[in-house]
Amino acid sequence: MAQFWVYENKNPASRKQYPYLLDIQSDLLSELRTTVVVPLCPANLAEGMQISRLNPSLQINGEVFIAMIQDLAGMDRQRLGSKVRDLNQDREKIIAAVDFMISGI
Repeated sequence: MAQFWVYENKNPASRKQYPYLLDIQSDLLSELRTTVVVPLCPANLAEGMQISRLNPSLQINGEVFIAMIQDLAGMDRQRLGSKVRDLNQDREKIIAAVDFMISGI
């Protein structure tokens, strides 16, 4: 597992709204059974739910997805699907959004 990698969402109940999950947990904690993920929602389904500083737009395979930072959750690593894409190039805006949610800055 690697921080800022996107994985397929294997859960049939939430896969349509959130086809991907973004792993945001530090690589220093890779030995833990769980990791912290942020669901990624297709931009067209996130209209009206997006707060610019809280929900950064991210590109995956040419499509725009919205990081639903407020819905982050702990998840067993075994429940993650296949690796899709590394979003390390977006690390600053992802960390800024998490920081905004926690500290309001």
